[in-house]
Amino acid sequence: MENRRIAIIRIHGKKGLRKDIKDTFNILRLYKKHNCVVVSNAKNFVGMLRKIDNYASWGEINASTLKLLLEKRGKLARKERLSEDYLKAKLKTSFDAFSKDVIDFKKELKDVPGLKLFFKLSPPKGGFERGGIKKQFAMGGASGYRKDKINDLIVKMV
Repeated sequence: MENRRIAIIRIHGKKGLRKDIKDTFNILRLYKKHNCVVVSNAKNFVGMLRKIDNYASWGEINASTLKLLLEKRGKLARKERLSEDYLKAKLKTSFDAFSKDVIDFKKELKDVPGLKLFFKLSPPKGGFERGGIKKQFAMGGASGYRKDKINDLIVKMV
C-alpha cells in the first residue's frame, strides 16, 4: 500500500452516535459536521475510517485541492486566516510548493506554526449526492470511500 494523503469529511452530526464513534471523531479532530482533516493512509487511520464508515466521507486528495483548502479555509490561532505572507515568513515557501510537499510527504501540515489542523467547510453547493447522507457513495449516497471524487466534494464545500 503506497503512501497517500486522505481527506476525511464528517457528514453526520452529533446526535445519536455511539460513544466509540464519537471518540473516533474526536481523535481525528472532526468535532462538527462538515469539518475536514487531511491525514496519511497509515493502518491506524484506515482502522478508524472503517469504524466511522457510515458517518464520514473520504478519499485521496490532490495538491490543487489541498492548496484551495489552505488558501480559503486555513485558520491560525485567534481565527486569523492563513496567508501567503505568513507562509513565506515562517516556512519561506508558497501555497503551491507547500501543498505539493505535503502530498509528497516532505512536509506536514503541523510544520506551520499555529495552523489549526482541521478545516471548517460549508454545506456543499447543490447538496450531496441524490441518495443523501445515509447511503454509501457506491450506492448513490454521500458516505464512505469515494476515491478521487472527494476533490469534487471539497471544491463544492469550499
